[in-house]
Amino acid sequence: QLQASGGGSVQAGGSLRLSCAASGSTFSFYGLAWFRQAPGKERVFVASINWSGGSTYYADSVESRFTISRDNAKNTVYLQMNSLKREDTAVYYCAAGYTSATTPSMYKYWGQGTLVTVSS
Repeated sequence: QLQASGGGSVQAGGSLRLSCAASGSTFSFYGLAWFRQAPGKERVFVASINWSGGSTYYADSVESRFTISRDNAKNTVYLQMNSLKREDTAVYYCAAGYTSATTPSMYKYWGQGTLVTVSS
């Protein structure tokens, strides 16, 4: 199971850090990712990290502003979001699978989502 937290309301230019805690002993074998879904839109890729944390991938829209990281000892993946923009407003979902792909269908486990609202 994945449990996402850390969402909230922030002004444009601000920062938030999302966390996603996982249960189970196989966490360290999984690739992890964050996706987001804005109202009325499809779920889209934000960032992913491979099982070791040695490789990370980002959507162009968040590159240089967001940072994904993981702590395998705590079974937790993080998304540090800086310089937030109104267009970052969405429900953010964490996902786990034997992949670090950008396609949602490649992930087996999903968190419940946490809402991020960015106001101007």
